[in-house]
Parts: sequence; structure tokens; C-alpha cells
Amino acid sequence: MRTRYRLRYDTRGHPLNDDDLDAIVVGSGPNGLAAAVTLARAGLTVRVYEKNSLIGGGASTAELTLPGFRHDVGSAVHPMALASEFFQRFGLTDRIDLVVPDVSYGHPLANGEAAIAYRDLERTAAGLGVDGREWLRLFRPLVRHVDEVAELIGNQLLRVPRHPLTAARFALRVLEQGSPLWNLRFRGEHAPALLAGAYAHAIRTMPSLSTAGAGLILATHAHVRGWPIPIGGSSAIVGALVDDLLAHGGEIHTDTHIRRLSDLPKARIVLLDVTPRALIELADGTLPTAYARQLARFRYGNAVAKVDFALSGPVPWSAAALRQAPTVHVGGTRAQVARAENAVSRGKHAAEPYVLVSQPSILDPSRAPAGQHVLWAYTHVPRGSNNDQTEPITGQIERFAPGFRDVILASASRTARDMAAYNPNHIGGDIAAGEVSMPQLLARPVLSTDPWRTPLPGVYLCSSSTPPGPGVHGLAGYRAALSALRHEYDIRESPDLSPA
Repeated sequence: MRTRYRLRYDTRGHPLNDDDLDAIVVGSGPNGLAAAVTLARAGLTVRVYEKNSLIGGGASTAELTLPGFRHDVGSAVHPMALASEFFQRFGLTDRIDLVVPDVSYGHPLANGEAAIAYRDLERTAAGLGVDGREWLRLFRPLVRHVDEVAELIGNQLLRVPRHPLTAARFALRVLEQGSPLWNLRFRGEHAPALLAGAYAHAIRTMPSLSTAGAGLILATHAHVRGWPIPIGGSSAIVGALVDDLLAHGGEIHTDTHIRRLSDLPKARIVLLDVTPRALIELADGTLPTAYARQLARFRYGNAVAKVDFALSGPVPWSAAALRQAPTVHVGGTRAQVARAENAVSRGKHAAEPYVLVSQPSILDPSRAPAGQHVLWAYTHVPRGSNNDQTEPITGQIERFAPGFRDVILASASRTARDMAAYNPNHIGGDIAAGEVSMPQLLARPVLSTDPWRTPLPGVYLCSSSTPPGPGVHGLAGYRAALSALRHEYDIRESPDLSPA
């Protein structure tokens, strides 16, 4: 990312000082930047503080292995960016280049076979053989009403849905797929495995309601707007947010570690892109006791360990269709994926782990030198693990792509502890900033109709620890900013966020 953030000017060309600030945002992840952009577009003077020298949190891009190989530090594929109300209002697709592939994701199986989720729902069903009809029955109602599904999960769940029929359809599918009945409608292995790969994103016991809910949402978007790759890496999304913030008078201070709220300059609004645990520390004893106790009970989930690879050529998948899939879920059958995820839930490292793989350079040649490739891969591990997962990840990919080891030029590993050290919101390596369980989707981080607002005057929480939860969608920051504008300035309409 750029590094020219120290001194910024307001829209009249005058340098900002502490007395000019209307709002402060702590943390420059997608949610923090979405909050800052929303406030700046409402006419407020905004300053962002970031602990690291690299902005973007879990949506940054850097050379992690060899010169010329640009890897996504955190997130790599962005289905929620196209579905997000915030990014739709922001006009993200008009600001950056996003490639939406025909293949949303793939899942290798034994004997060189693979299940493929195409953006085209009918084409996907046609490739699933005996289970094609059931795939259509499962997804066609959700695909037809995808905007209503997105609205249902893009807001705080503790409210009456505006589209009860869609909510009921979605809930019934979650109940089925989140229970031991999840295989009842299927006869083959391809369709269940394809679903299991999407469900495992939630890093929870399988089957469960939370994994089914998260996975069905991702799989539905795969058949509508697709799973896009930003040209240049995830930092392109962050760059668009930063450019808009600076253009509207905001400023960003990097390498600035805020340890207490009392250290901040005076501002009417303070938005915190941090976890509940960090909020307790920042408040330094000023939170009401009952609220602090609720925050202290907030649970953090299991973790990821990540490996980035620089490759001399493409991954030699046995199934040729996977060579065109930017996202590949590696783990075998549904039963094998569930076995691996359930081992992690019991605090163990899976012998044959589920591996989430992104191969962005098949769509974006700017990510690696000519003819070469980058590969992004993570697996799930117990929270706080310090195990290097290079060998387990390499072994799983080699299982479905013989010869993979031969194309590896270099690799860079991050354990769960390393992930936490890089991003304080990833407690113990939990990239979701809080366990994705049904209780914590309803009470995230507390049970409230306005969970972004804290009892401290003018202080709001805007991280993935608030609704709608994890993902690069900016919605937590956007909702928190709207809450702040409503309560602190009586501004009840969203500001215009469009590029114009």
C-alpha cells in the first residue's frame, strides 16, 4: 500500500489539527475504512489511526516469498464485496478491476475427479449427475431472491425480517444442512463435498447451523454475482477506500498504537475496529460493569495457519477443471472434511486437514513474473497453535495435484500465533474476530438492537465482532457509522457514497 499518510488536509486545503476532529477511527481494516469513508462523506472531519505500517488489516497485499510475487496477506477472494450494500453504494466495481470467473470454486475428489461450482446454476447442476436436481431445489429459490437473502444476513439478526418468506426458505435449508440430515437429499459424493468445502469456511463443528448458514450464503453468491478476484490483490479494495477518504478530507496515521481511549484527541465520535477484548483494555475501567462482563464472555473461535507459495508454473491438478478455478477447497469427501474440522473443534490438528486454496494468478498475471504463479493457502488449527502447517498443506495439495512439490520455488508460513501477532483482531489466529456460532450471531458482541453502540458517550464498535460478522464487506463499519451519525448528529439518511 501507499505510505503517504502522515499529514493530510481538509477539503479547503488547510492542515487538520486535533481541534478540528469530528470523528476518530481506530483500525484501518475494511470495516474501519468503511466507517471512516461514511463519516467523511457525511461532512465530518475524520482521522484514522493504524498500529501497523501497512494499512488494510486482513485485506492487504505484499511480497511475502520472492521479489515480484505479490501475495494477499489475509483475504484473497471476495464474494461478499459484490453482495455488500456498502460496496454497492460505494460503487466498488466502478473504482477497481474485479475479475469474476465462470468457475466460482472447485473441490477435488479421488481418481482425478472434481466437483465444480460454476456461476451458472444450471451448468453446476448438470455436472453433479444424480444430485443435479436436488442442487437446483436447494439453491434455485435462494438464487432467485438473492438480494433478499443478502439483506437478511447483511443486517443485525435481532429484528423482524422484511421478507419473511425468503427468511423461512433460508432457515429451513439451514436447519436441514446444519443437522445430521444433511446428506438425506443426496445420493452421490460430488454435491455433498462441494457444499462441505463452502461450509468449512466458518471454522466450526460440522454439521452445525452456523456452518450451514455461512456456507449456503457463500454458495448462493457463487451462482449469482460470483466469487471475484481483485486485479492487483486485495489491497486494491483498500486503496479505493483510502483514496475516497483522503479525497473527502480524511487523514490516516500509521505506526500509531492506541493503548487507551484517554490517549486520543477529543472527538465527538470514536469508532473502534477492534475486538471486545481490546475494547475492555482501551476503556481502562470506564465501561459499566454489566457491559464489561458481557464483553468478557465473548468467545473467540479456532484459528487459521497460512502458507503462501511462489510457483514456477500452475498447480498440476489431476482434474483439469480445477486449473481454471481461482478457489479450490481441498479435503476430499464431505465425511473427510467434517472429520478434519471436527478434530480442530476438539483442539487437535487434523492429520489430513481441510485446505482453502486461492490461485489468483490464473486470472491476474500481474501477481507473479511471466509464466509463474502465486498460491495462497490456509488450513484450520486450534486457537493459539504454533504449528507450522507447510508440510500438511503441501501434502494435501500434492494428494490431488501430483507434482505440486516440483513447482514450488519458495514458501512463507504463518502460524496461528503469527496471524494474531500481525493483526490484534485475530485473537489466537481467529480471523473471524469471534466464534461464528448461532448465539454469537444473535449477540455480537452483546444482545442489542444497536450492538455497535457502547455505553461510553460517542464510542462505537465497528469490527467483525459486530454484525453481520466476518468477511470483507465493510458492513460492520458502515452500520456503526450510521448509528453514530444518527445518535450524535441526528443524521438519519445514509450519505451518498457513489464515485460521482
